[in-house]
Amino acid sequence: MPISGTKQPAEFQPLFFKSLKELDEWSPGRAPKRHDGIVKYVPRKPTASALNRGKLLVCHDYKGGYVESLFSRCYTFNFWASCDTFVYFSHQRVTVPPPGWISAAHRQGVKMLGTLIFEGGGEEDCLRLVVGKMPNSKTGQINQTVRTLPVTPYYAKLLAELAKERGFDGYLLNFECPLVGAFEQTRSLAAWITLLQSEILDKVGPHGETVWYDSVVINGRLAWQDRLNSYNLPFFLSSTGLFSNYTWRPDYPSLTAQYFMSLDKTLIDNTPESHSQHTPKTLQDIYMGVDVWGRGSHGGGGFGSYKAITHIAPKSLGLSVALFGQAWSWESEQDKPGWTWNKWWEYDSKLWVGPVAGSGPVHVPEAPRRPGEPECPHGEFLPVASFFPTQPPPDPADLPFHTTFCPGTGLGWFVNGVSVYQSKTGWTDIDKQTTVGDLIWPSPKVFWEDDREDKNPTAISAFYMDDAWNGGNSIQLSISFPSSTNELAAYRPIWIPLQSLSITPRRQYEANAIYKIKGALSDAVETEFALTLKPLAGSQHTDFVCNIISTSSTELTGGWTKLTIQFDTTTTDGRALPPSHLAIGLVVAVLAEDPTHPFKLNFLLGQLNTSAYVPASFNEEDTIALWADYSASAASNGPPTPFSGTLSWDIATFFPPVTAMTITSPEDAVSAWNRQPTIAWFPSFLYFNIYAQLFTDDYNVAPVETARWIGTSGWDGQQCGFDVRPDNLPFAVPPGRKVRFYVRGVTDRGEVMSWGKCAYLDLAG
Repeated sequence: MPISGTKQPAEFQPLFFKSLKELDEWSPGRAPKRHDGIVKYVPRKPTASALNRGKLLVCHDYKGGYVESLFSRCYTFNFWASCDTFVYFSHQRVTVPPPGWISAAHRQGVKMLGTLIFEGGGEEDCLRLVVGKMPNSKTGQINQTVRTLPVTPYYAKLLAELAKERGFDGYLLNFECPLVGAFEQTRSLAAWITLLQSEILDKVGPHGETVWYDSVVINGRLAWQDRLNSYNLPFFLSSTGLFSNYTWRPDYPSLTAQYFMSLDKTLIDNTPESHSQHTPKTLQDIYMGVDVWGRGSHGGGGFGSYKAITHIAPKSLGLSVALFGQAWSWESEQDKPGWTWNKWWEYDSKLWVGPVAGSGPVHVPEAPRRPGEPECPHGEFLPVASFFPTQPPPDPADLPFHTTFCPGTGLGWFVNGVSVYQSKTGWTDIDKQTTVGDLIWPSPKVFWEDDREDKNPTAISAFYMDDAWNGGNSIQLSISFPSSTNELAAYRPIWIPLQSLSITPRRQYEANAIYKIKGALSDAVETEFALTLKPLAGSQHTDFVCNIISTSSTELTGGWTKLTIQFDTTTTDGRALPPSHLAIGLVVAVLAEDPTHPFKLNFLLGQLNTSAYVPASFNEEDTIALWADYSASAASNGPPTPFSGTLSWDIATFFPPVTAMTITSPEDAVSAWNRQPTIAWFPSFLYFNIYAQLFTDDYNVAPVETARWIGTSGWDGQQCGFDVRPDNLPFAVPPGRKVRFYVRGVTDRGEVMSWGKCAYLDLAG
């Protein structure tokens, strides 16, 4: 979440299913409120450069899966802006992505897939998948005519229902065991895949996916092809994409493209003759596998992965990439002396976005060549993200944009600038992950805000775990200004892009940023901060106007400052459409008495938000936590354990009193009160902070400000629920003494509820 204490609450429903028989025992709807906090998928608005370019699928195979702990620091994935689809992988029969991973992906507009896998010994379940659930009674058919293998939609429906209830977007289909029924079974399997995809589209939505992993071929043999060809074509046509094995030769991507282009258009296009296809196939639907561990992968994996991606050529050839085992950066290094989380971040970000400027070239080990394989020269190291366009998260008008720059792991927790929790071992909660700023790594780019030609200042970004506004950390930016003798050098305004956004032209938005100067500034230096938007670096759009309608600066507690702007975007003539993909960032003006001396400016970024602007007349409701309740966990024998159960609560809004009614006639052409907008106006919450307070005696508690933070909701998918465990309370409870629990929400605009709007619940020990 994170939570205080040392005991992780048990999962309420299975994380995965070891067999189809286990899946039979599951049924939808048993715990409807256990997953209502998972963020729903909202599509991105694709950039023009991404339309005909290969995509990136990341397949997350990390220590068998499900190893994240609320009480230690673990691997997290943070480069969502380059990724289109993420697969949560394990070696269980049915892998269900954990709620936090689903929400983290969806916040960035990335699809999250589970895995359906059949490995050695899975032959019986492969057959069961197509035939369906077996009856317990003696049964038979009246007509005993010999037929081919029957196909039923039973498991297709069940798997789609599972995806719908748990909030993910489809499946990777991995059949790595032979199908003994040969052509008869593979034909039935290909037909069954179309049933699954149809059910996914119906229950999950039009974005749902089923991706076939290159494994079994049409005769039932397990024979990895490393490319698309006639042996695996029927499975590709039945699903939404092909994930090729990763042991391909350097010429296989081009052979795959040639083979695809040779296919009859009725197989891959939406023509009258190909009516059975839900969507047309493109080269982008073929994902060439790259193993970051380097097991037979061209280039040797690791920092040599770029060599394989260069042959796939997402930009020029148009094929997509399936990157397998990207947590190599953690697993391969974690046991080495002196390893720390900060060193991992440097290592991982080097793989994805490149090294920090000035840190020297990236060493790429020599990769072994297969016997008879010719030498394949490659240029210098290229980071993975350089092959793919930076894709902003969904339009903030569709899904409010919020970030505390949290990588999903930390050492403490902060609420409105106050430290409420510190951990010696750290925590991991993917549900709390937000974008870490897709324009500030490996180093922020700094531009002059005016036309001067002086050398640009340089900047360094780093996670700062010792101070934050909300969440577990902030980002420290260190800007180095060189000495200058320019007559204008006393006043130096700079532009620092922080995050890409997708903005609808001419629509009004509200954005805010919370920052804090770190350390004391010299009396000879003054600063001024402003928030704005500009075209992304390298954009061809020169005619752009960010129209700042209103702006404000508010001093917060602890030295933090909040900048707020209301804006829309247009062009100078007001007719042409401005770009929709922009950078939001800070303009920082520095006034120095003596610019001939270099100096450094350090400040923290605590929070960044953007959402659709709501007029005051539509924004008059007041939101509170209406009530809190408690249900004790069932004990295996004897009475329930005190303080072992689930807190639940509900949220409500109130409107101001109707003080004057102006309606005097049935014909008055006005509304009696301000109407609510047709957009989703009811407040939404990111998570809730939960506090506990021991009664001082039988009747009294101390002021609410002294309550102890015990955790946050959301890690298990609950929107308005929190599992309490006596081991995790930060104080001992004497027999018979009561404890008061408080529920304090954080809205999707990043606002923390005031104490007066929170609900409480009293429980006796």
